Amino acid sequence: MSNLTKLEFVALDISGNNYLSWILDAEIHLDASNLGETIKENNSASLQNRAKALIFLRHHLDESLKNEYLTVKDPLVLWQSLKDRYDHQKTVILPKARYDWLHLRLQNFKSVSEYNSAFFQISSQLKLCGENITDEDMLEKTFTTFHASNVLLQQQYRERRFTKYSELIACLFVIEKNNELLLQNHQSRPTGFKAFPEANATFASPHSNRQGHRNGSSRGKGRGRGGGRGRGRGDNSRNRNNDPFKNKKSNSNKGKLPNPQATTDQNITQRQQDNACYRCGMTGHWSRTSRTTKHLVDLYQASIKGKGKDNEVNFFDGNGDSGMDLPHFDVSDFFEDLNGNISHLIGDGQKN
Repeated sequence: MSNLTKLEFVALDISGNNYLSWILDAEIHLDASNLGETIKENNSASLQNRAKALIFLRHHLDESLKNEYLTVKDPLVLWQSLKDRYDHQKTVILPKARYDWLHLRLQNFKSVSEYNSAFFQISSQLKLCGENITDEDMLEKTFTTFHASNVLLQQQYRERRFTKYSELIACLFVIEKNNELLLQNHQSRPTGFKAFPEANATFASPHSNRQGHRNGSSRGKGRGRGGGRGRGRGDNSRNRNNDPFKNKKSNSNKGKLPNPQATTDQNITQRQQDNACYRCGMTGHWSRTSRTTKHLVDLYQASIKGKGKDNEVNFFDGNGDSGMDLPHFDVSDFFEDLNGNISHLIGDGQKN
């Protein structure tokens, strides 16, 4: 298995299924190494070249197949022996290749690239078996296998009078990509609707103002040149973000320990959101920073103080449909003198 990486091409299998491609690769590499004469009859190659060709051929044989030809020392003899043994593969592959060529149809493939790949694979097998496939045959095969819904398109291609199969396939490739782009534009939004406007969202942390003072984004007292505190030239935070060299440095700090100050600020914010204010009962701030008005604070404090008591609540419906005979009272029933000073209540007749 370690020798597979050293092979120039796939070794000949003992079954001979790859004989046609193997013999073609072997001839090409031998000719490239100036050893092509060693496998021809009545050649005058030197013993050194014959040995090199024999080593090359045996190196690209299956291990089991190599052991069957241990005694062969001439590359021409080895070449003829393999040809006599596996040359019948042409008669085996040819019927299958003809069948595939007969049933090859453009309408059976989802894309032009898939059809083109299968087309060349079948035509190459036919050519290896000795069949002659011309450009005219390839063009006619493609024209006659269009889908029935593309009859008009097929006639238009014929009128362009292509002479090479490659020209027709290039044209089909371009049209296919243009049709995909047209469908994408059509499906992006319904007909008659405009494109959605661009929307941008900005999020600010609760301590953005405090961080802005630290970073020098706010105006302070002083005459500093840069950011920091003062009215220097430019914003330090902006310059730092726009500087590509400093951005590289900030990116290199990824994976380091977090900033203790930032962690403390996050913990403070979380505690403020979890705990309610002791003065007004609202969350998001502490009692010493509360800005709630005094009358709301008094109402909240009064509601807290009355939580432990049992308060009696009575409900009365004044619609008059309850069916109860309730007595009617007037102010004169409780006070003696309505025009003057109220001295005492009328009840038991005693003054209070």
